[in-house]
Amino acid sequence: MPTRAGISPSCVGLPAGNWPSITDFLVERFPAISREIWLQRMQDGLVVDEFGEAVTAERPYRGHMRVYYYRALDEEPRIPFEETVLFQDEHLVVADKPHFLPVTPSGSYLQETLLVRLKNKLGIDGLVPIHRIDRETAGLVLFSVNPAERDAYQSLFRRHEVTKHYEAVAPWRGDIGFPLTRKSRIVEDEPFFRQREVEGEPNSHTQVDVIEVRGDHALYALSPVTGKKHQLRVHMNALGLPLLNDRMYPPVDHTPDDDYRYPLQLLAKSIAFVDPVTGEQRRFESRLVLRDLPL
Repeated sequence: MPTRAGISPSCVGLPAGNWPSITDFLVERFPAISREIWLQRMQDGLVVDEFGEAVTAERPYRGHMRVYYYRALDEEPRIPFEETVLFQDEHLVVADKPHFLPVTPSGSYLQETLLVRLKNKLGIDGLVPIHRIDRETAGLVLFSVNPAERDAYQSLFRRHEVTKHYEAVAPWRGDIGFPLTRKSRIVEDEPFFRQREVEGEPNSHTQVDVIEVRGDHALYALSPVTGKKHQLRVHMNALGLPLLNDRMYPPVDHTPDDDYRYPLQLLAKSIAFVDPVTGEQRRFESRLVLRDLPL
């Protein structure tokens, strides 16, 4: 199935089972999507099997097969911040992502994601992010243009052969000596989208230094060696330096909704690596800046 308005089709595998129809399975598998919505998608030709054959409302269930479909949202509010393309060639696209914009579609975000916006803006259906940053984080995101080169770029991150630098605003503590290194074991917390440190073999590594101190806050330079989810936010919170406007660390009972007046003060500032395709030394720097330090 081709891309539609920048959205690639989603895929679900059909396990062994005794559902009367594929529709019955989809309704049970995705309880948030009504039968009526699935029937309308099928009527519009938006659900097919792995062989390209249309899935109809009464088509009998058969396991061990894949079904492709397009996700849709009844309403998707516009995120009122714009991305900027900093670099583009036949191999890479480098963009500055604003705060609050997700990198890829998930949950309640489809069109309002960096990937889909760039696909529609640049007309590159095969565009794929090489790495991710949090929705709340601003700054650099790299995309692969050519599917045949994608793994070569992604393997740089798997092998920790990319130098990344972030900037962050957090409280100042004069009793902590900088620069410092934070190594710890980070695991999934409750609810699932949060992370926490536990005892055990470290699986995360961050270098922390100070750029500027102003009153009770400071601008910090953060250099992650590894790339665990929420790593910088977890490490800074564990040091007693929670990032300014972080809504999850330290943990709260209920994560508040977005408030565009208070973006997380974390910026993916620069990234450097040896290009595995061209052999060039690549370095990119964000044009974004964090807000002035609080007085």
